[in-house]
Amino acid sequence: MLRVLLLATVLTLPVSAFAQDAGQVERVVPQSTTQIQLSFAPVVERVAPAVVNVYATRVTQQRPSTGDPFFDQFFGNSPLFRQRPQTSQSLGSGVIVSPQGTILTNNHVVEGATDIRVVLQDGREYPVDAVLTDPATDLAVLSIRNPDREFPSVAFANSDALAVGDLVLAIGNPFGVGQSVTSGIVSALARTGMGVTDYQAFIQTDAAINPGNSGGALVDLDGNLVGINTALFTRSGGSEGIGFAIPSNMARSVALAAENGGEIVRPWLGARMQALDSELAVGLGLETPRGALVTEVAPESPAERAGLQAGDVITAIDAMPVQDPDAVNYRIATLPIGTAANFSVMRNGAALELALDVAGPPTRENAEVEITGNTRFAGATAAELDPALADSLGLAFSAQGVAITAVAPGSFADRLGLDEGDIILSLNGIAIRDIETFRQIASQRPQSWQIELQREGRVIRSFVSG
Repeated sequence: MLRVLLLATVLTLPVSAFAQDAGQVERVVPQSTTQIQLSFAPVVERVAPAVVNVYATRVTQQRPSTGDPFFDQFFGNSPLFRQRPQTSQSLGSGVIVSPQGTILTNNHVVEGATDIRVVLQDGREYPVDAVLTDPATDLAVLSIRNPDREFPSVAFANSDALAVGDLVLAIGNPFGVGQSVTSGIVSALARTGMGVTDYQAFIQTDAAINPGNSGGALVDLDGNLVGINTALFTRSGGSEGIGFAIPSNMARSVALAAENGGEIVRPWLGARMQALDSELAVGLGLETPRGALVTEVAPESPAERAGLQAGDVITAIDAMPVQDPDAVNYRIATLPIGTAANFSVMRNGAALELALDVAGPPTRENAEVEITGNTRFAGATAAELDPALADSLGLAFSAQGVAITAVAPGSFADRLGLDEGDIILSLNGIAIRDIETFRQIASQRPQSWQIELQREGRVIRSFVSG
């Protein structure tokens, strides 16, 4: 069975121009034995000091088990069987992207860690702080605590300038054996459908990537960062020449968000899309089944203001072809808010160019509330559904109601079992359609609660004490 493996083993950022503009790279096939024997050593010598080993320690509470479910159920509260802390450690790699010690790695390397340390190529060890963690892209930004000097760093390349066949180097710490370098080519671009992150347009490479390489550098022959190594496609659990990296343009946007305060506000398109197949393409008058078919446009969204309509097929964004909705979402996510983007669209067999003003989701003024006090819902934050929030939860743009947007760990709401993303439908028989109704009802203390909510498309009904 083929598996996609994430590769962890269990702040001033220079804003320079990209190394190369798309379409301006001169590529030359080796012409002689002398050229073939050229070495990558100068590139490695320049980049390797900026690639670090990342050690993330997690402490979790675990109740010992006897292996007998009956005994565990009835005697589990005995002092002998109380929860005990258990420590685990994951190993990954990271890339220093600023002389001040800003490091990019994978979120799955450091997720849930109580202590994170990095070891440089020269053996020096530093504690680091997680400035930003972003599960949606599987990226995390770390900062060396109390830096005592400037650090070697790697500059960002423009990942859009890559072409299939370009030579690349992967640098990381596979299997914890120490820093290693492998070489290969770019095997494919804009790979989607991997299920690893929310924003998918992976660089595929045949440079050997193994567990422990997570967060390591994929660099071009100028020594610039073109990707963050993330996953491998494997039957055996080891490298088989199919590795994936997050493009540097996405990584750079996350690093800049960390520099600007640590909060990511991504652009919102406000359009639902579906992939094309051959039959749909023929029906729409397209030569090939490539692009994203717009099926719905949210009112007053950037998509509507740009003139997108249901039935349009988005074929390119800023002259970069898009193969499917995942590729559109990736392109949108890397655009700076406040800029403009050009959409190439096919409508009724005719080619159109539409200008989209890149904007974030609308702010929810007075439409969010945190429940406090001595109530079952204390610690829950909820928001009234609008098209952008509904979109993020996979609901129809027209959906109405109240969604749980945060649950404080250890709070009454947490112990009640509420999860982020739950849609509150009714409380004690009263339909919840707006945030004020939710606030009034959830702040009460009845003897019992009858709760009806929607979670991942399922309606759940339960009774709990007040």
